[in-house]
Amino acid sequence: MFDFITKRSFLFNLLAVIVMFFALALLFFSMLGFITKHGQQQTVPDVHGKNIKEAIELLEKAGFEADVRDSIYIDSIPPLAVYAQTPDKGAQVKVGRTIYLTVNKTVAPMVKMPDLEGLTFRSAEMMLKSMRLNVGDTIYKPDFATNTVLQQLLNGRKVKPGTEVAEGSNITLILSSGTGSVENPVPNFVGLTYAEAREMLSASNLNPGTVIIDPSVSDTANAYVIKQVPTRKNEIGDFNMVRAGESVDFWLSATKPVTDSTAAPKPVEEDN
Repeated sequence: MFDFITKRSFLFNLLAVIVMFFALALLFFSMLGFITKHGQQQTVPDVHGKNIKEAIELLEKAGFEADVRDSIYIDSIPPLAVYAQTPDKGAQVKVGRTIYLTVNKTVAPMVKMPDLEGLTFRSAEMMLKSMRLNVGDTIYKPDFATNTVLQQLLNGRKVKPGTEVAEGSNITLILSSGTGSVENPVPNFVGLTYAEAREMLSASNLNPGTVIIDPSVSDTANAYVIKQVPTRKNEIGDFNMVRAGESVDFWLSATKPVTDSTAAPKPVEEDN
């Protein structure tokens, strides 16, 4: 073979190389459609909500490859169920293409509870969504700042900002409904413990305002209210009025105040 090639002229060898090149090119392009599966398209099946194992089997049976690209936690679908697929169901793609899947996690990841108090409902809703938490129940309570968050609860209990909670948890929001339109006399809190005053405030749909504590107080809950603003009555003896949602300020002391009684004592009847 070597002698056969070397004994031929350069022009002959060049012509042979050119012919061989075109023959290989023709063979390559004739097989290109087979290699790339040109024109062989298949409809992507719907695997949303299916278990990952079942989804992969279904895709491979249809002539596709499957690859788990990402995971997410959604409490409304079963663990290891397919949440999303790319390309989506019904798409016409080449046989053998890889279908990327997003799968639901088996265990909810933990996230830190944000501080929602003081935010508007819309802002709180957006922040919860960004943390992959849900708005649960919304409870309205009279207060000055209409439609703002007063408290955040999880399973009926107040949850502090920074507390680890499961992703997908339902957060109950206590929202302000604004002040009421009906005026009622201010209750008398003087002489009550602060714990009793808080109970009376709640029953009257009022809120605690500023609380000034005497240095002698060691137990705030059992400290006594010695002064309140607004007072029960004004300077001329008429009742001060307050609407639901308004606040009352307190002054607390460790010593119970002496109530000022203006009523004259009943006369003692003498024995005849």
